[in-house]
Amino acid sequence: MYQHPDDLHRARSVGGGAPAEFAAWLAFQQAVDREDGAVPRRYRELISVAVALVTQCSYCLDVHTAAARRHGVTAEELAETAFVTASVRAGGTLAHALLADRLYEQHGQQHGHG
Repeated sequence: MYQHPDDLHRARSVGGGAPAEFAAWLAFQQAVDREDGAVPRRYRELISVAVALVTQCSYCLDVHTAAARRHGVTAEELAETAFVTASVRAGGTLAHALLADRLYEQHGQQHGHG
């Protein structure tokens, strides 16, 4: 299996190869994980889960579903978040289909086909 939860412990090892970048990433992560933002932490975790679903990051799903649960997110909220995410992602596919339709038409006009 390529992905394994224990691999999360390797972050510091990987970060050791790029200490300045890793420190900046850690600082950014800490800012995002703060408790005193305008967006409550439980919503931040639902957003994180949604992004992890779209990016298909198993590690992110592991970390953020655990954090979501710790911050009071219910199983129902998690399920609804998954379907909202799926709908928005499908909407992105439709949006690109609209672009593909226009490009197809333009390519036909460039080659004298209507």
